[in-house]
Amino acid sequence: MIIDKLLEKAGLKYEDLNPSEKETLNVWMEALQKGKVNITKIKEYLTSMREAVERELTKTDLGTKQDIFLKARLRNYLLLEAFLISPEKAKEQIESAISGIVGKKVT
Repeated sequence: MIIDKLLEKAGLKYEDLNPSEKETLNVWMEALQKGKVNITKIKEYLTSMREAVERELTKTDLGTKQDIFLKARLRNYLLLEAFLISPEKAKEQIESAISGIVGKKVT
């Protein structure tokens, strides 16, 4: 199954996911199969997965192993989000710089 192969590459099993993560992953896989995956959908998926991990981390009955595992997953989601956002931020900075140059030439 495609989901199992993708999760295996990330060091996860479908059973490791909580119900919210499973639902999100299933929706995302449906979109993938329909050819509707784009950067926006990936960002939305990452955000929902990050939020699910954050909710799990707020529980007080976590064992040390599960706490470390969740923190590692959270860090991965944060890094992926930063990677996807970076090009947008770079573009905004360039646009801002160009606007500044144009503004200086007009005055």
